[in-house]
Amino acid sequence: MSTVINCIAIIGKQNNPLFIKNFSNTHPDLKYHYIAHTSIDVIEERVASGVRNLDQYLGLLYAMEDLAVYGYQTNTKVKFVVIVSVTDGVIRDTDMKMIFQQIHQAYATHVCNPFFNADSQTMTLSSAGFLRSIESIGTTIPIIN
Repeated sequence: MSTVINCIAIIGKQNNPLFIKNFSNTHPDLKYHYIAHTSIDVIEERVASGVRNLDQYLGLLYAMEDLAVYGYQTNTKVKFVVIVSVTDGVIRDTDMKMIFQQIHQAYATHVCNPFFNADSQTMTLSSAGFLRSIESIGTTIPIIN
């Protein structure tokens, strides 16, 4: 049985949403905006708990209804949130780490563009290459339980 990725969210270091992609047909976009914003609190709580870990992967943040929310924070305090639908079973951390590393690679490639202004108030992640990368991560990577 495979679990599908419902949403990928990227949240800036000032807790502003940079990118939210909904892959689900069953839930509205607003629900994923809400989940992404509530996950910020959980991520900040885990980071502020004082446990210093070299691993940027934060693991399962929380589960609600039929969704599981996983988190990752970069060295620059940019947060990645992946929301997956869960029916049965447990998702392996190695699978989620691989997904987050691919998202991080796509993000890093995008922001390394010399014409990208990371300090802009209206910063969006909208390059064609970045959108293709996220689309392929969200639709082609199965998570095996």
